Amino acid sequence: MIGIFDSGIGGLTVVRALMKTLPGLRLLYFGDTARTPYGTKSPETIVAYAIEDTEFLLSQGAQIIVIACNSAASVATDILKERYPEVPIFEVISPAVKKTVAVTQKKIVGVIGTRATIESGIYERKIKELDPTIRVFGQPCPLLVPLVEEGWLKRPETKRIVRKYLQPLKVRGVDTLVLGCTHYPLLKPIISAKMGRRTTVIDSSEEVAREIGEFLKQRPDVAARLERGPDHLFYVSDLTPTSQRIARLFLTERIQLLKAETMGYLPLLKGTLGVK
Repeated sequence: MIGIFDSGIGGLTVVRALMKTLPGLRLLYFGDTARTPYGTKSPETIVAYAIEDTEFLLSQGAQIIVIACNSAASVATDILKERYPEVPIFEVISPAVKKTVAVTQKKIVGVIGTRATIESGIYERKIKELDPTIRVFGQPCPLLVPLVEEGWLKRPETKRIVRKYLQPLKVRGVDTLVLGCTHYPLLKPIISAKMGRRTTVIDSSEEVAREIGEFLKQRPDVAARLERGPDHLFYVSDLTPTSQRIARLFLTERIQLLKAETMGYLPLLKGTLGVK
């Protein structure tokens, strides 16, 4: 199975993209809803959580790991790859960065995300590593996540807030906009409309799914070992009616969330694994 983890429910946009790009492959999702958000935690804590999340996915049969959390991807990717060298590990930031560098014409790029992601500077740093001439402007959009989780995807209030957040980027003339949060693809129609046809919107969920697809084409041995079937599994560390409702909103279908402690995750929640 392909295992995906996030600090909450937002990573289900990655699940949705994988279902579309790689239909037939079984997916295993874990959302750490008991400890969300990760962005407000220290790097050391985020790394510890990411290790625990990965351990849970591996214990349930995951053969590929996808970090669908921008905060975890920014600080834990290298540590996870070092700790689990035999496991292919993907994250949502690098594929979006590669696509951005490839498509920008004016070399003026905007990034929207949570306050923590924007303040980390991770997208700007990675973009400039590939092309130092690109100008990158970050815009924190702290109200968008709660609006998505309330299901206000088409409300006029949401459209006004999106317009206000995007205005500084439009003034700067960005021709490429990165959705630096896994919640934002649900607002992509509004965002694209507000930015206009001359701006390319980069969806990190779609890009990581595309990267995994290319990897499996190049590694048929890995692809052959992956389980197939429609019975995907969705776990969370804290199960509430709200999380169930939000999950259905993200996938636009009825799914059953399971509490991870039923599969032995609870001991991990009570302590922190040592970080090697």
